[in-house]
Amino acid sequence: MQPKIQQTINFIRNYYQTEDFIPLHAPVFNGNEKAYLNECIDSTFVSSVGKFVDEFELKLAEYIGVKKAVVCVNGTNAIHLCLKLVGVEAMDEVITQPLTFIATTNAITYANAIPVFVDVDKDSMGLSPKSMLDFLKRNTEIKNKTCYNKNTGRRIKACLPMHTFGHACRIDEIKQICDDYHIELVEDAAEAMGSKYKGQHLGSFGKLGAISFNGNKIMTTGGGGVIVTNDEALAKQAKHISTQAKTPHTWEYHHDEIGYNYRMPNLNAALGLAQLEQLDQFLESKRQLAKEYKTFFETHNIKTFEERTDEQSNYWLNAVILESLEERNLFLKEMNAAGVMTRPIWQLMTRLTMFQDCPKTSLKNAEYLEERVVNIPSSVK
Repeated sequence: MQPKIQQTINFIRNYYQTEDFIPLHAPVFNGNEKAYLNECIDSTFVSSVGKFVDEFELKLAEYIGVKKAVVCVNGTNAIHLCLKLVGVEAMDEVITQPLTFIATTNAITYANAIPVFVDVDKDSMGLSPKSMLDFLKRNTEIKNKTCYNKNTGRRIKACLPMHTFGHACRIDEIKQICDDYHIELVEDAAEAMGSKYKGQHLGSFGKLGAISFNGNKIMTTGGGGVIVTNDEALAKQAKHISTQAKTPHTWEYHHDEIGYNYRMPNLNAALGLAQLEQLDQFLESKRQLAKEYKTFFETHNIKTFEERTDEQSNYWLNAVILESLEERNLFLKEMNAAGVMTRPIWQLMTRLTMFQDCPKTSLKNAEYLEERVVNIPSSVK
Protein backbone atom coordinates (compact mmCIF):
# COMPACT_ATOMS: atom_id res chain seq x y z
CA MET A 1 0.00 0.00 0.00
CA GLN A 2 1.28 3.46 -0.86
CA PRO A 3 2.28 5.46 2.24
CA LYS A 4 -0.03 8.35 1.42
CA ILE A 5 -3.01 6.00 1.13
CA GLN A 6 -2.18 4.41 4.48
CA GLN A 7 -1.82 7.86 6.01
CA THR A 8 -5.20 8.83 4.55
CA ILE A 9 -6.79 5.76 6.14
CA ASN A 10 -5.17 6.60 9.47
CA PHE A 11 -6.34 10.21 9.28
CA ILE A 12 -9.96 9.26 8.56
CA ARG A 13 -10.03 6.58 11.25
CA ASN A 14 -8.59 9.02 13.75
CA TYR A 15 -11.13 11.67 12.79
CA TYR A 16 -14.09 9.34 13.27
CA GLN A 17 -12.45 7.55 16.22
CA THR A 18 -13.23 4.03 14.99
CA GLU A 19 -11.59 0.92 13.60
CA ASP A 20 -14.94 -0.26 12.22
CA PHE A 21 -16.21 0.17 8.66
CA ILE A 22 -16.55 3.85 7.78
CA PRO A 23 -19.39 4.64 5.35
CA LEU A 24 -19.38 7.42 2.79
CA HIS A 25 -22.22 9.33 4.43
CA ALA A 26 -24.38 8.12 7.32
CA PRO A 27 -27.40 9.95 8.77
CA VAL A 28 -27.28 11.44 12.27
CA PHE A 29 -30.34 11.41 14.55
CA ASN A 30 -29.55 13.52 17.61
CA GLY A 31 -32.66 15.67 17.80
CA ASN A 32 -36.43 15.30 18.04
CA GLU A 33 -36.70 12.47 15.51
CA LYS A 34 -38.08 9.83 17.88
CA ALA A 35 -40.41 12.27 19.65
CA TYR A 36 -41.91 13.52 16.39
CA LEU A 37 -42.25 10.01 14.97
CA ASN A 38 -44.02 8.82 18.14
CA GLU A 39 -46.34 11.83 17.98
CA CYS A 40 -47.06 11.07 14.34
CA ILE A 41 -47.84 7.42 15.10
CA ASP A 42 -50.06 8.36 18.04
CA SER A 43 -52.03 10.71 15.78
CA THR A 44 -52.67 7.80 13.34
CA PHE A 45 -51.98 10.25 10.47
CA VAL A 46 -49.00 8.43 9.01
CA SER A 47 -49.68 8.79 5.28
CA SER A 48 -49.72 11.92 3.09
CA VAL A 49 -52.05 13.98 5.31
CA GLY A 50 -50.96 15.34 8.67
CA LYS A 51 -49.57 18.29 10.55
CA PHE A 52 -45.93 17.36 9.97
CA VAL A 53 -46.31 17.56 6.19
CA ASP A 54 -47.74 21.07 6.45
CA GLU A 55 -45.19 22.26 9.01
CA PHE A 56 -42.26 20.74 7.15
CA GLU A 57 -43.28 22.49 3.93
CA LEU A 58 -43.63 25.83 5.71
CA LYS A 59 -40.27 25.51 7.48
CA LEU A 60 -38.49 24.40 4.29
CA ALA A 61 -39.83 27.35 2.32
CA GLU A 62 -38.73 29.70 5.09
CA TYR A 63 -35.25 28.18 5.33
CA ILE A 64 -34.65 28.14 1.57
CA GLY A 65 -36.15 31.59 1.08
CA VAL A 66 -38.94 30.74 -1.34
CA LYS A 67 -42.68 31.24 -1.23
CA LYS A 68 -43.65 27.58 -1.46
CA ALA A 69 -42.31 24.09 -0.88
CA VAL A 70 -44.11 20.88 -1.87
CA VAL A 71 -42.69 17.69 -0.40
CA CYS A 72 -42.54 14.47 -2.44
CA VAL A 73 -41.61 10.80 -2.06
CA ASN A 74 -38.11 11.37 -3.46
CA GLY A 75 -35.92 13.84 -5.32
CA THR A 76 -36.27 12.06 -8.65
CA ASN A 77 -40.02 12.43 -8.85
CA ALA A 78 -39.65 16.01 -7.64
CA ILE A 79 -37.53 16.68 -10.75
CA HIS A 80 -40.04 14.83 -12.92
CA LEU A 81 -42.88 16.99 -11.67
CA CYS A 82 -40.81 20.15 -12.13
CA LEU A 83 -40.28 19.31 -15.79
CA LYS A 84 -43.96 18.57 -16.28
CA LEU A 85 -44.93 21.83 -14.56
CA VAL A 86 -42.76 23.99 -16.84
CA GLY A 87 -44.35 22.38 -19.89
CA VAL A 88 -41.85 19.75 -21.01
CA GLU A 89 -43.66 17.40 -23.39
CA ALA A 90 -42.89 14.26 -25.39
CA MET A 91 -39.92 14.67 -27.78
CA ASP A 92 -38.87 18.00 -26.31
CA GLU A 93 -35.17 18.43 -25.58
CA VAL A 94 -33.80 19.29 -22.14
CA ILE A 95 -30.25 20.60 -21.76
CA THR A 96 -28.36 18.96 -18.91
CA GLN A 97 -24.90 17.70 -17.96
CA PRO A 98 -23.35 14.27 -18.53
CA LEU A 99 -21.58 14.23 -15.15
CA THR A 100 -24.47 13.60 -12.78
CA PHE A 101 -26.33 10.89 -10.93
CA ILE A 102 -28.66 9.01 -13.26
CA ALA A 103 -31.76 10.39 -11.54
CA THR A 104 -31.27 13.65 -13.45
CA THR A 105 -31.51 12.02 -16.86
CA ASN A 106 -34.05 9.43 -15.78
CA ALA A 107 -36.42 12.23 -14.78
CA ILE A 108 -36.08 13.73 -18.26
CA THR A 109 -37.05 10.43 -19.84
CA TYR A 110 -40.02 10.07 -17.45
CA ALA A 111 -41.32 13.21 -19.16
CA ASN A 112 -40.74 11.45 -22.53
CA ALA A 113 -38.16 14.11 -23.38
CA ILE A 114 -34.61 13.82 -24.71
CA PRO A 115 -31.51 14.97 -22.80
CA VAL A 116 -28.94 17.15 -24.55
CA PHE A 117 -25.57 16.87 -22.84
CA VAL A 118 -23.28 19.88 -22.58
CA ASP A 119 -19.93 19.95 -20.82
CA VAL A 120 -19.26 20.93 -17.20
CA ASP A 121 -16.81 23.41 -15.69
CA LYS A 122 -13.79 21.85 -13.99
CA ASP A 123 -14.01 24.17 -11.00
CA SER A 124 -17.71 23.52 -10.26
CA MET A 125 -18.31 20.04 -11.75
CA GLY A 126 -21.65 21.55 -12.84
CA LEU A 127 -23.10 22.53 -16.20
CA SER A 128 -20.88 25.02 -18.03
CA PRO A 129 -22.61 28.21 -19.23
CA LYS A 130 -19.88 28.63 -21.86
CA SER A 131 -20.46 25.15 -23.27
CA MET A 132 -24.21 25.71 -23.19
CA LEU A 133 -24.01 29.07 -24.95
CA ASP A 134 -21.64 27.73 -27.61
CA PHE A 135 -24.06 24.88 -28.30
CA LEU A 136 -27.06 27.19 -28.53
CA LYS A 137 -25.30 29.67 -30.83
CA ARG A 138 -24.26 26.94 -33.26
CA ASN A 139 -27.29 24.69 -33.22
CA THR A 140 -30.48 26.59 -32.45
CA GLU A 141 -32.90 29.15 -33.78
CA ILE A 142 -35.66 31.13 -32.11
CA LYS A 143 -39.14 31.07 -33.66
CA ASN A 144 -42.11 32.70 -31.95
CA LYS A 145 -40.14 32.99 -28.69
CA THR A 146 -39.41 29.27 -28.75
CA CYS A 147 -35.97 27.68 -29.05
CA TYR A 148 -35.52 24.90 -31.61
CA ASN A 149 -32.62 22.59 -32.34
CA LYS A 150 -31.89 23.13 -36.04
CA ASN A 151 -30.33 19.67 -36.36
CA THR A 152 -33.22 17.68 -34.89
CA GLY A 153 -36.15 20.04 -35.39
CA ARG A 154 -37.13 19.49 -31.76
CA ARG A 155 -38.09 22.17 -29.27
CA ILE A 156 -35.55 22.86 -26.50
CA LYS A 157 -37.96 23.49 -23.66
CA ALA A 158 -35.90 23.36 -20.48
CA CYS A 159 -32.45 23.34 -18.93
CA LEU A 160 -31.68 21.10 -15.95
CA PRO A 161 -28.30 21.82 -14.33
CA MET A 162 -27.19 19.85 -11.26
CA HIS A 163 -25.24 21.26 -8.29
CA THR A 164 -22.63 18.53 -7.83
CA PHE A 165 -21.94 17.37 -4.25
CA GLY A 166 -23.52 20.61 -3.01
CA HIS A 167 -21.20 22.89 -5.02
CA ALA A 168 -22.92 25.57 -7.08
CA CYS A 169 -22.67 25.68 -10.84
CA ARG A 170 -22.65 29.17 -12.37
CA ILE A 171 -26.39 29.28 -12.01
CA ASP A 172 -26.81 33.04 -12.51
CA GLU A 173 -25.08 32.88 -15.90
CA ILE A 174 -27.11 29.81 -16.85
CA LYS A 175 -30.31 31.62 -15.89
CA GLN A 176 -29.42 34.57 -18.11
CA ILE A 177 -28.79 32.27 -21.07
CA CYS A 178 -32.11 30.50 -20.45
CA ASP A 179 -33.91 33.86 -20.39
CA ASP A 180 -32.22 34.97 -23.61
CA TYR A 181 -33.13 31.74 -25.43
CA HIS A 182 -36.66 31.31 -23.97
CA ILE A 183 -35.72 28.12 -22.13
CA GLU A 184 -37.26 27.18 -18.77
CA LEU A 185 -34.73 26.73 -15.95
CA VAL A 186 -35.26 23.87 -13.49
CA GLU A 187 -32.54 23.22 -10.88
CA ASP A 188 -31.51 19.77 -9.80
CA ALA A 189 -30.42 20.79 -6.30
CA ALA A 190 -30.76 17.22 -5.00
CA GLU A 191 -27.40 17.40 -3.23
CA ALA A 192 -27.49 21.07 -2.27
CA MET A 193 -29.67 21.51 0.82
CA GLY A 194 -28.04 24.33 2.76
CA SER A 195 -25.80 25.48 -0.12
CA LYS A 196 -25.88 29.08 -1.36
CA TYR A 197 -24.52 31.05 -4.28
CA LYS A 198 -24.12 34.80 -3.93
CA GLY A 199 -26.21 34.58 -0.78
CA GLN A 200 -29.14 32.80 -2.43
CA HIS A 201 -30.07 29.20 -1.66
CA LEU A 202 -29.54 26.79 -4.53
CA GLY A 203 -32.76 25.56 -6.06
CA SER A 204 -34.33 29.02 -5.91
CA PHE A 205 -32.78 30.54 -9.06
CA GLY A 206 -34.95 28.72 -11.58
CA LYS A 207 -38.71 28.68 -11.95
CA LEU A 208 -38.65 25.44 -9.94
CA GLY A 209 -36.00 23.49 -8.05
CA ALA A 210 -35.83 19.97 -6.61
CA ILE A 211 -33.94 18.82 -3.50
CA SER A 212 -33.45 15.27 -2.21
CA PHE A 213 -33.75 13.98 1.35
CA ASN A 214 -32.56 10.45 0.65
CA GLY A 215 -30.90 8.55 3.50
CA ASN A 216 -27.41 9.58 2.39
CA LYS A 217 -28.12 13.31 2.07
CA ILE A 218 -27.05 16.05 4.49
CA MET A 219 -30.49 15.82 6.09
CA THR A 220 -32.89 12.97 5.49
CA THR A 221 -36.52 11.94 5.62
CA GLY A 222 -35.56 8.33 4.83
CA GLY A 223 -36.67 8.73 1.24
CA GLY A 224 -38.01 12.07 0.20
CA GLY A 225 -37.64 15.25 -1.76
CA VAL A 226 -39.12 18.71 -2.22
CA ILE A 227 -40.13 21.06 -5.02
CA VAL A 228 -39.32 24.70 -4.23
CA THR A 229 -40.63 27.72 -6.11
CA ASN A 230 -41.69 31.35 -5.88
CA ASP A 231 -44.60 30.67 -8.25
CA GLU A 232 -47.60 30.01 -6.03
CA ALA A 233 -49.78 28.80 -8.90
CA LEU A 234 -47.17 26.19 -9.89
CA ALA A 235 -46.84 25.09 -6.26
CA LYS A 236 -50.60 24.59 -6.04
CA GLN A 237 -50.52 22.55 -9.24
CA ALA A 238 -47.55 20.53 -7.95
CA LYS A 239 -49.45 19.56 -4.83
CA HIS A 240 -52.51 18.69 -6.91
CA ILE A 241 -50.87 16.41 -9.46
CA SER A 242 -48.62 14.81 -6.84
CA THR A 243 -51.78 13.67 -5.04
CA GLN A 244 -53.34 11.79 -7.99
CA ALA A 245 -54.96 15.03 -9.22
CA LYS A 246 -57.91 14.45 -6.90
CA THR A 247 -60.29 17.39 -6.65
CA PRO A 248 -61.39 18.35 -3.12
CA HIS A 249 -64.69 16.83 -1.98
CA THR A 250 -65.97 15.44 1.30
CA TRP A 251 -66.64 11.98 -0.12
CA GLU A 252 -66.59 11.88 -3.93
CA TYR A 253 -63.63 10.55 -5.94
CA HIS A 254 -63.00 12.86 -8.88
CA HIS A 255 -59.72 13.41 -10.71
CA ASP A 256 -59.39 16.12 -13.33
CA GLU A 257 -56.12 15.08 -15.04
CA ILE A 258 -53.39 12.45 -14.98
CA GLY A 259 -51.83 12.57 -11.54
CA TYR A 260 -49.07 10.84 -9.60
CA ASN A 261 -48.78 9.19 -6.22
CA TYR A 262 -45.79 11.33 -5.27
CA ARG A 263 -46.79 12.89 -1.93
CA MET A 264 -44.52 12.54 1.09
CA PRO A 265 -46.04 10.63 4.04
CA ASN A 266 -46.49 12.39 7.37
CA LEU A 267 -44.04 9.94 8.98
CA ASN A 268 -41.25 11.05 6.67
CA ALA A 269 -42.09 14.71 7.17
CA ALA A 270 -41.88 14.24 10.95
CA LEU A 271 -38.36 12.87 10.54
CA GLY A 272 -37.47 15.69 8.16
CA LEU A 273 -38.70 18.41 10.50
CA ALA A 274 -36.42 17.12 13.27
CA GLN A 275 -33.51 16.96 10.81
CA LEU A 276 -34.14 20.51 9.59
CA GLU A 277 -33.88 21.76 13.16
CA GLN A 278 -30.29 20.44 13.22
CA LEU A 279 -29.24 21.45 9.70
CA ASP A 280 -27.12 24.44 10.70
CA GLN A 281 -25.14 22.21 13.07
CA PHE A 282 -24.69 19.65 10.30
CA LEU A 283 -23.42 22.35 7.95
CA GLU A 284 -20.93 23.67 10.50
CA SER A 285 -19.59 20.16 11.14
CA LYS A 286 -19.21 19.37 7.45
CA ARG A 287 -17.44 22.63 6.67
CA GLN A 288 -14.99 21.92 9.50
CA LEU A 289 -14.33 18.45 8.09
CA ALA A 290 -13.69 19.95 4.64
CA LYS A 291 -11.17 22.32 6.17
CA GLU A 292 -9.36 19.47 7.95
CA TYR A 293 -9.31 17.38 4.77
CA LYS A 294 -7.82 20.32 2.84
CA THR A 295 -5.03 20.76 5.39
CA PHE A 296 -4.25 17.04 5.44
CA PHE A 297 -4.27 16.45 1.68
CA GLU A 298 -2.18 19.55 0.94
CA THR A 299 0.72 17.87 2.73
CA HIS A 300 0.39 14.93 0.28
CA ASN A 301 0.02 17.07 -2.86
CA ILE A 302 -3.54 15.87 -3.41
CA LYS A 303 -6.13 18.44 -4.46
CA THR A 304 -9.44 18.61 -2.64
CA PHE A 305 -12.51 20.06 -4.28
CA GLU A 306 -13.28 23.46 -2.74
CA GLU A 307 -16.01 26.05 -2.96
CA ARG A 308 -15.45 29.07 -5.19
CA THR A 309 -15.75 32.78 -4.42
CA ASP A 310 -19.39 33.80 -3.77
CA GLU A 311 -20.27 30.19 -2.96
CA GLN A 312 -21.22 28.64 0.37
CA SER A 313 -21.19 24.88 -0.12
CA ASN A 314 -22.76 22.33 2.20
CA TYR A 315 -19.81 20.01 1.39
CA TRP A 316 -22.26 17.12 1.24
CA LEU A 317 -19.60 14.79 -0.14
CA ASN A 318 -15.96 15.75 0.07
CA ALA A 319 -13.97 14.95 -3.06
CA VAL A 320 -10.31 14.60 -3.99
CA ILE A 321 -8.96 15.02 -7.51
CA LEU A 322 -6.23 12.49 -8.28
CA GLU A 323 -3.61 12.65 -11.01
CA SER A 324 -4.83 9.89 -13.30
CA LEU A 325 -7.29 7.06 -13.81
CA GLU A 326 -4.64 4.60 -12.59
CA GLU A 327 -4.07 6.53 -9.37
CA ARG A 328 -7.83 6.83 -8.87
CA ASN A 329 -8.34 3.08 -9.26
CA LEU A 330 -5.53 2.24 -6.83
CA PHE A 331 -6.91 4.71 -4.28
CA LEU A 332 -10.38 3.19 -4.56
CA LYS A 333 -9.08 -0.36 -4.28
CA GLU A 334 -6.88 0.21 -1.23
CA MET A 335 -9.30 2.45 0.68
CA ASN A 336 -12.28 0.12 0.26
CA ALA A 337 -10.17 -2.94 1.09
CA ALA A 338 -9.29 -1.23 4.38
CA GLY A 339 -12.96 -0.68 5.25
CA VAL A 340 -12.96 3.05 4.45
CA MET A 341 -15.69 3.61 1.90
CA THR A 342 -14.78 5.66 -1.16
CA ARG A 343 -16.58 6.00 -4.47
CA PRO A 344 -15.66 7.36 -7.90
CA ILE A 345 -17.69 10.15 -9.40
CA TRP A 346 -20.39 8.87 -11.72
CA GLN A 347 -19.82 7.32 -15.11
CA LEU A 348 -20.81 9.83 -17.78
CA MET A 349 -24.44 9.48 -18.81
CA THR A 350 -23.34 9.46 -22.46
CA ARG A 351 -21.57 6.13 -21.88
CA LEU A 352 -24.81 4.43 -20.85
CA THR A 353 -26.72 2.53 -23.53
CA MET A 354 -29.92 4.50 -22.91
CA PHE A 355 -28.31 7.87 -23.58
CA GLN A 356 -25.38 7.23 -25.91
CA ASP A 357 -27.22 8.51 -28.99
CA CYS A 358 -28.45 11.76 -27.42
CA PRO A 359 -27.15 15.11 -28.70
CA LYS A 360 -23.96 16.28 -26.97
CA THR A 361 -21.12 18.76 -27.10
CA SER A 362 -17.43 18.10 -26.57
CA LEU A 363 -17.22 16.70 -23.03
CA LYS A 364 -13.51 17.12 -22.31
CA ASN A 365 -13.96 18.59 -18.82
CA ALA A 366 -16.47 15.94 -17.81
CA GLU A 367 -14.17 13.22 -19.10
CA TYR A 368 -11.23 14.68 -17.17
CA LEU A 369 -13.18 14.70 -13.90
CA GLU A 370 -14.69 11.27 -14.51
CA GLU A 371 -11.19 9.76 -14.50
CA ARG A 372 -9.92 11.55 -11.38
CA VAL A 373 -12.60 12.48 -8.82
CA VAL A 374 -13.16 10.30 -5.76
CA ASN A 375 -15.57 10.87 -2.86
CA ILE A 376 -14.28 10.20 0.65
CA PRO A 377 -16.16 9.73 3.96
CA SER A 378 -18.15 12.84 4.78
CA SER A 379 -20.55 11.97 7.60
CA VAL A 380 -21.35 14.53 10.28
CA LYS A 381 -19.24 13.73 13.34
